Parts: sequence; C-alpha cells; structure tokens
Amino acid sequence: MTETAPDFAAITAAQARIRDRVHRTPVISSGLLNDVTGADVHFKCENLQKVGAFKARGASNAVFGLTNAQAAGGVATHSSGNHGAALAQAARERGIAAHIVMPATAPAVKKAAVAAYGGLIIECEPTLAAREQTLERVVAATGAHVVHPYADPRVIAGQGTLALEVLEQVPDLDVLVVPVGGGGLLSGVALAVKHLRPDVEVVAAEPEGADDAFRSFGLGALQPSVAPRTIADGLLAGLGAINFGIIQRHVDTILTVSDAEIVQAMRLQWSRLKTVVEPSGAVSFAALLAHPERFRGRRVVAVISGGNLDLDNLPW
Repeated sequence: MTETAPDFAAITAAQARIRDRVHRTPVISSGLLNDVTGADVHFKCENLQKVGAFKARGASNAVFGLTNAQAAGGVATHSSGNHGAALAQAARERGIAAHIVMPATAPAVKKAAVAAYGGLIIECEPTLAAREQTLERVVAATGAHVVHPYADPRVIAGQGTLALEVLEQVPDLDVLVVPVGGGGLLSGVALAVKHLRPDVEVVAAEPEGADDAFRSFGLGALQPSVAPRTIADGLLAGLGAINFGIIQRHVDTILTVSDAEIVQAMRLQWSRLKTVVEPSGAVSFAALLAHPERFRGRRVVAVISGGNLDLDNLPW
C-alpha cells in the first residue's frame, strides 16, 4: 500500500470502478428539522448504503482495484464493525477471503454483520496496539493483503465518491458536514469538494470524548487519541496521518459535540426522518444542533454515515 495521498483523478476513477457495486444513496429533508435548526438541512443517507454505511465505497474501491496476485491471499483489516462488514462484503463479491480483526468489545450486531458477509473474525483487546499487532499476525499467517480502514489512499478515494453525488444532488450547497473518526470519509469528501466547489464550506463533526482530530486541527500537528470514550463507537479510531494531511489542506473547521447532543440528534432523526441512524451517523446533525449560529439561514448537507446499531441497546 502506498502512503501517497490520492488526488481528484483517483476519486473519479473510484467512481467509475464502484458505480455498479454501491448504491447512489438518497438525500432527504424535513421541514420540521429545518425549523429546529433555522437552516435548510438535507441529509445524505449512507445508512441506506450497502452494509448500512459509507464504508462500502472505500472497501469496494480497494478490493476491486487489486490485481489477481494481490488478491490471491485474500484481504485483512482491523475494524470496530462497519469497515469490516464492508470489506467482507466486497471480498465475497470478488470471491476471496476476508480476515477481520475486531475488538472483543465491538457491538454484537456489528460482529454479526461481519460474519453474515463471510468475514473471518479474529478478536483482540480493545486497543489500537492490540488491533495492529493481531493484524500483523494474521497477515503473516495468511498472506492477506491489508486494506486499512481509513489510512489507505484507495479507501480515501472510494469515500470521496460520496461528495460527487452530493454536489449533483444539492448543487446550490453552502456547507457540507461530515463525521470524523479516522478521517477516511472526511479526507476523501473534502478533497473532492474543494476541487470542484472551493466555495463550499467543509465542516467536520467529532465527539467530545474522542476529539483527537479537533485537537490536531487546532494545534497544526497530529495528536494521539488517548482512551476515547463516546457512544459513537464508529468514531473511536485515531486520526490517520495521511488523512490529517488532506484535512489540514481542505477542511474549514472541526466542531465537537457531546454524547447527549448525539442522542438528541438521533432521536430527532429517527422521529422526523423515519430512518435508523447510528450514533456515529448522527454526529453531523448533532453539530447543527450544538452550533446553530454557524448554519442558520444556509443550505447544509449533513452526512448520515451509517445506521448499524444494536436495537436492544439504544442510547436512550
């Protein structure tokens, strides 16, 4: 895997590669939520994407971009859930194995999804060091090709295809709000948006309890993620170095939100949009609720990044 950041051409190539392998997800809106926020809000529904999350884009681009020699040993990654499911699904479509290292504490519903798509789950302790060490052992034993969940140019390019759709679906957009964890989605989307529409403001939203991207952006240097705690389990990963470089160049600001604000956003989205949103997917809308003055009177797209959660353990 090269560590060179992708360019816009890589995103357009990804769109051509995965066009028939992922959904062009809808953009929906609610007059009631416009009233709540004072903005003209639209929601990009990646919770309706294959595997229930945007991760299908990057995983599909990575898997179907492999040569036959690279794919021969299958693929491997570490993931708290959505990327693992997406990689397993893409690997199954290509007819190769997918080895998914997951923390033992990952939600049962996300483990079940990985298994349902044919992923071979290897559990580890819930730390980044344990994930990486376990992945190294798996690769040594299997010869699998690593597809990192976010710090991979092919994954970043695949996630950037979301922006190409948004700019077609909401052409008079003012602001795009994107959740950030490891930074794969944010970096790909920001790269595409600023290439095509540099006037559009790109805002990242991050949980207060996992705010390494916020700190890194403010200090101008990559900061470690130390014991992150948030209900947004998909955003626990530390920001990748390759992702941070793109974010520094192309993101306008990063806002943080509390878990209580995430829950408020989820409840409103479930009740008003009639769609299932996971905590990580609600972070972008939570930013509108927590910082209304930034968005009032503007046309905003908030990305719902996923809808996978345990229905027997809702956060309210």
